[in-house]
Amino acid sequence: MVVCLLVGSLSADAQRRRRGSRMATFQKEKIECLGVEGDGSQTLRVTGTGRNVIDAKEQAKKDAVMAVIFDGIRSGMNGCDSRPLIQEMDARDKYEEYFNIFFMDHGEYLKYVTTEDRRILSNSTQVNKYFRNMRLTVRVLRSELKQRLIDDGVIRPKVDKYPDD
Repeated sequence: MVVCLLVGSLSADAQRRRRGSRMATFQKEKIECLGVEGDGSQTLRVTGTGRNVIDAKEQAKKDAVMAVIFDGIRSGMNGCDSRPLIQEMDARDKYEEYFNIFFMDHGEYLKYVTTEDRRILSNSTQVNKYFRNMRLTVRVLRSELKQRLIDDGVIRPKVDKYPDD
């Protein structure tokens, strides 16, 4: 009897670990470039995690905008600008108050991300006892976002070194 309980317990633990590793694999595929539009916007596949589907979608949108601002897009198709909009090393700390407001729930960041793009098999959800992982396709309006950061004084506009005379 004790042996049966022990074997059953070990089997259940092994299944949990396998499921957990699949969740970890799904989470590692965080942000990937699917293409660039003519207006400079970037179509990205991104994964968000939340308590429910709504929270996971919002987190995915935040993560996409944060990646464009702070990290750049490094995986997926060539063509996405891999450079972050902010190249300054300590920008998150320096402009912490600005970005706390910008990225608050239902905040200004939503003006620069849309989920209108749909790709085959791009939206999927994984459910865990405590959270949801939602993978979806979003478009980040990179040019408009850059202009907003310039207007707000977070980044400086590039100055042409040799203007036409």
